Amino acid sequence: MQTIFIHSSAIYEIKKSVFHAHLVPYSDFEMTLSQLKTNHPKARHIVWAYRCLNEYSQVVENQTDDGEPKGTSGPPVLNVLRGANLIQVAVLIVRYFGGVKLGTGGLVRAYSSAVNAAIDKANIIQYEPKSQLHFFTPYTLVQRIEYWIEKEGVKVTNRSFEAEGVGWELELTALQASALKDYAQGLERDGLIWL
Repeated sequence: MQTIFIHSSAIYEIKKSVFHAHLVPYSDFEMTLSQLKTNHPKARHIVWAYRCLNEYSQVVENQTDDGEPKGTSGPPVLNVLRGANLIQVAVLIVRYFGGVKLGTGGLVRAYSSAVNAAIDKANIIQYEPKSQLHFFTPYTLVQRIEYWIEKEGVKVTNRSFEAEGVGWELELTALQASALKDYAQGLERDGLIWL
């Protein structure tokens, strides 16, 4: 399986209809949908599809035609994500109608082409499952942890500031978790506590 970490977009135009495709990490799906609705109030349709994993590592998929003829947009878009073996991603396509009807086959091809154009521009990487790691550090260790997080490119999902220090929640691959535990061995004597 493959995934992305950075938003990718492309524009596909056919018979004066314009399709703006946005391929985003699944975690950005709701925010991106809201932004697109705000930024494109005159768009005829915002079609979307996503593929993600639930807490049991099962693939969850969903899609919508958003007013296009049934089965002409959402299902083909989802099929492109499946064909590219993408997970933890969503694609949203804003369509501006150009005045010429494309027909059902034309819509399927146009939406599929728009998604493929966004995938072609994306920085696709191998998907690695991630887990949450929780720990606490006194304020004297915060800079060292921040340095390690930045160097390793780790995502901080939550940070709570308390009287004696900082509570951390990180999202890590298995390799990053192992590297952090190796790095932290020297920090445990200085007050790092695993939660």
